[in-house]
Amino acid sequence: MIAIRRILISQLLCFFTWQLSAQSLQTDLLIIGGGASGTTAGIQAARMGVKVTILEETAWLGGMLTAAGVSAIDGNHALPSGLWGEFREKLHQHYGGPRAVATGWVSNTLFEPTVGNRILQTLAAREKQLQILFNTSWTSIQKVNGRWQVNFIRNKRRGTIEAPLIIDATELGDIMAATRTGYRTGMDSRLETGEAVAPLKANDYIQVLTYVATLKDYGAGADKTIARPAGYNPALFRCCCANDDPYSGNGGSKMNCDHMMQYGKLPNHKYMINWPGCGNDYPLNVIEMTRDARAKALQQAKMHTLRYVYYLQTELGYKHLGLADDEYPTADKLPMIPYYREARRLKGVATLSFNHLAHPFDQPEAYYRTGIAVGDYPIDHHQEKDQAVPKIDFSKAKVPSYNIPLGSLIPDTTDGLIVAEKSISVTNIVNGATRLQPVVLQLGQAAGALAAISLQQKIQPRQVAVRQVQQALLKAGVYLMPYIDVPKEHPHFDAIQRIGATGILRGIGIPYTWANQTWFYPQRPISEYEFIQGLLSYYPAARKLAPTGQDLTPAFLVKALQAVGATVTNDQLATAWQQLQFSNDLRNDLPLNREMAAVLTDHFLHPFDIPVSFTGAIQP
Repeated sequence: MIAIRRILISQLLCFFTWQLSAQSLQTDLLIIGGGASGTTAGIQAARMGVKVTILEETAWLGGMLTAAGVSAIDGNHALPSGLWGEFREKLHQHYGGPRAVATGWVSNTLFEPTVGNRILQTLAAREKQLQILFNTSWTSIQKVNGRWQVNFIRNKRRGTIEAPLIIDATELGDIMAATRTGYRTGMDSRLETGEAVAPLKANDYIQVLTYVATLKDYGAGADKTIARPAGYNPALFRCCCANDDPYSGNGGSKMNCDHMMQYGKLPNHKYMINWPGCGNDYPLNVIEMTRDARAKALQQAKMHTLRYVYYLQTELGYKHLGLADDEYPTADKLPMIPYYREARRLKGVATLSFNHLAHPFDQPEAYYRTGIAVGDYPIDHHQEKDQAVPKIDFSKAKVPSYNIPLGSLIPDTTDGLIVAEKSISVTNIVNGATRLQPVVLQLGQAAGALAAISLQQKIQPRQVAVRQVQQALLKAGVYLMPYIDVPKEHPHFDAIQRIGATGILRGIGIPYTWANQTWFYPQRPISEYEFIQGLLSYYPAARKLAPTGQDLTPAFLVKALQAVGATVTNDQLATAWQQLQFSNDLRNDLPLNREMAAVLTDHFLHPFDIPVSFTGAIQP
C-alpha cells in the first residue's frame, strides 16, 4: 500500500504542476516513450543529477514488459545487469523468491503486468529529478535556436516542452523519422552488411507483431468464453499444440496442448498468450503509418488474438480461462499496445552486425571494447510461414553471448538525439537478438548515462568519451562484457570487466541453446605468452620481452609491467596483493590465474583509462 500511495502522490504532484504551468515546459532531458528503455533511461539520468521528463502515451511504464503484456522475460537470466537486475530483484521480493517467478517453461522470470508496472513506477517515483507525463502524445517536433521543441496533447490539453537533448524511446523509432534522422527498415542485403546469413537482396519485410492477451483461471466450472469473434476460422489455429516445444517433434495431443499453455504461465493462475506459428503472431507492418492508420490496422491484430483465445476456449476446452479482469485499464481487457518485435533501425556511428556477434575479436571494428549492454538470447526472428520472403537459416546464425557498442545509440548526423528501444543501429539479423526485454532495459540505462554526461559537459553525445559512459554504468552494476562466471557480486567484478573491455584478456564465447555463453575462466592459469600477446595491443614495448609457454608468475608479471612503463616493485606488488585480498600466499614462482593477472594489470597499468573511439580503436 505504501508503494501505491507513493505512486499516486507522485502522479498528483505531476498533475498539479501541469495545471499550474502555462502549458509550456522546460527540461534538460526529454524522453519520448516510457517503455522499457525510456523508463530506465529516465531513472539512470535522474540518478546522475539530470532533470528529466518522460512523455508516455499510456498510464503505465514499461512498454513491452507491461503495457504490451510480454511479462515473461527472454534471456539474460545469468546476466542480471544494472536496472534489469534491480527490476528482477523487486519481482523476487514481491512474489517470494526466484522459484516463485519461474512459473512457465519459456522463461525463468514471469510476472503479472500490473506488478511490473507498479515496480517500475515505484522506482521512478523515488527519483526527485524525474517527471513523467502520462497519457501524453507528442504531435510534432522541431528545433528552435538549438533546442528541441515538442508539441503534445495531454488529457485533451495542448502543451509544449523544450529540451536540448532528446531520447527516442518510442516503440517504432518515430522521433527518428520526424527529425529526418537516417534509418533503415526491413531485411538488409548481405552485400551491404557482409552477413552470410542475410538475404542477397534487401526487402521491406519486418517481423510479425503480436497483440498479447493475459488470461486468468476463474476456476473449474467457470465459463468465460468470449463472444465468437467476426471472421473466426478454427483452421488457422489447428497446429498450435504441435508447436509447443522447439525440442519436441510431437504434436496434436491434449497433453501437448496443456504443455503449450504452460509456456507463459504467470504467477497467481494467469497465462500470457504470446504464441508463434499457429497462435496469435500477426503479420503487419505499421511502421510508416500515421497514428490513426496504425490504430485502425491494429484492430485486425486484436481480432486475430481474440479469435485465438476463442479457439483455446472452445476447441481446446479452456473455457475457464478468460481475459483477466484485473490487469489492463482497457475496455476490451487487452493490453494498451501490441508487442512490436521490429522497428526502424538507426543509421548510427556504429552498426552492429552478425559478424561482430559471432567473431567479435576478428572484425575491423573492435566494438566489444565499447560495450554498454549485454545479451545472451539467440538470433530469433518471427516470420509469417507463408510469406514469400527469404528464410533465415538459423542453424548458421548461431552466436555466443555478446555486448552492444555505445555508438549504436548515436545518430551519425542528427545532433541532440540519442536512440534507444529496438531502434538502435543494428542489422536486421542482429535485431532478432537485441530486441529482447533485458537488453532493451539496459539500452535505456546506457542512453540515460550517455545523456547525463553529454548534458553535464555541454557536448554532443558523439563527443562523449566512451570510457566515461562505461565507468558510470559499471558504477550502476552494469555488465560491459557478458561473463557468466564473474557475477557482479564478485569482489573483482569491475576490474575484470574493465580488462575484458580492453581485450587484453579475452573471454571465450559459445552458442548454447536458448542462453548463449561467454566465459572468462578466472581460475584458469595463464601463460607468459598469452599475457604478453594481450598487452601488445595496448603496449608495443612488450615486444622486447621473450615470453615462454610457462605459467605467468609474479616475477615475470613485474618484469612485464616494468617493460611497458609501469612503476612497480616487488614490495609494491606485495602491498597490492594484500589490498586486493587474493586468497593465495604470494611467492615469486606462484602460477597466476586469469583473475589475478587481470586485477593486477588493472591496478598497476590502468589500460581502461586509455581512450577508445566509437569503433574501439585505441586513441593516443
